[in-house]
Amino acid sequence: MSEVRAAVERCVVDGMLSWSDQLTTAQTFGVSVAYIEAVALERGILPARYQRNRNMLNCRDQLCLFSSHVAVVGCGGLGGYIIEELARLGIGHLTVIDPDIFEEHNLNRQLLSTPADLGLDKVAVAVRRVAEINPAVTVTPVVKALSRRNGCGLLAGAQVVVDGLDNIETRLELSEVCDTLELPLVHGAIAGWYGHVTTQMPGDKSLHTLYGRKCHQKGVEGSLGNPSFTPSLIASVQVAEVTKILLNYGEPLRHRLFTIDLLDMECVETPL
Repeated sequence: MSEVRAAVERCVVDGMLSWSDQLTTAQTFGVSVAYIEAVALERGILPARYQRNRNMLNCRDQLCLFSSHVAVVGCGGLGGYIIEELARLGIGHLTVIDPDIFEEHNLNRQLLSTPADLGLDKVAVAVRRVAEINPAVTVTPVVKALSRRNGCGLLAGAQVVVDGLDNIETRLELSEVCDTLELPLVHGAIAGWYGHVTTQMPGDKSLHTLYGRKCHQKGVEGSLGNPSFTPSLIASVQVAEVTKILLNYGEPLRHRLFTIDLLDMECVETPL
């Protein structure tokens, strides 16, 4: 709509569109704030919420992120931070997948959990949180456990998948589904003071190399525990990997396992 484009352009200050103007314009024309965001970015106008991105991401990059679809499997310790960071970054479409509800033991580390949300679906809370922090992001909620049987349907349309799971068997199933769909998979895992990240591209079989002989074991976080700080760090590395893949920047952790030991503050990279 030419009227919308003209209205957006009238609001521009220093190459940016403020949130209040974005919201007012959407209400005036009866469209979504996501529509206004797309119009602005397509015309080289940066929504002001992203102004601290612009020294590293230009408007074209921001449009690419806004036009992207990322699936996050697991909305707990890793997944909560991943969802938060992807939404704040400006990923336009998130599919969030998790069958579980919030329980009291989640409160020490899971960003989306609060005492008021105990017993609620993690996915429902994730949807609400994204709407609070970036209403221009579209969220597809899936309150189901991903498996080989339903995975292709649940991940349909995604460009990158992020692993926020907590058990090896489901991770290997996710790996197989991503390979079938030819989707990059950014894997992360945490336990105690430790965490690791790798990026599996289609055909790589990286997770089977990493976990193949342990397919029926649960992650070691059950014995090492999960503090508040490890998931936020590993999730941030995963989000950086997603960004590099979508924008074709830098070198993803392909065929490489990045491991961090926060107790002795050591980082190790291991070939896969």
